Amino acid sequence: MDSKLILDKLTNAVDDKRAYDIRVFDVSQTSSVSDYVIICHGTSDRQVKAIADEVQEVAEELEIDTHIEGYREGKWVLIDVDDVIVHVFMKTEREYYNLERLFYDGEAIEV
Repeated sequence: MDSKLILDKLTNAVDDKRAYDIRVFDVSQTSSVSDYVIICHGTSDRQVKAIADEVQEVAEELEIDTHIEGYREGKWVLIDVDDVIVHVFMKTEREYYNLERLFYDGEAIEV
């Protein structure tokens, strides 16, 4: 499946659950692991989990297997969906880890 189509569906999924400050990076030229990275945050662990659940539902609809880390704690959930990696944070964890700085070499995509 086309990674751009997956990206569009997943970006809509996190937006549907009202994720904050959604950032998308095209890392296809600098990463051998994925083509795109989505970074966003929620205001509570329940919202973070709801966003992660929505991402997984969309992946299931697209018949894509996922790998998920950090769901139980709900502070930083990483979901690997084929060529798109989704990071869903609590705001404090996002500010602390500041993953965006790692992807400055990748092209930021307007959402």
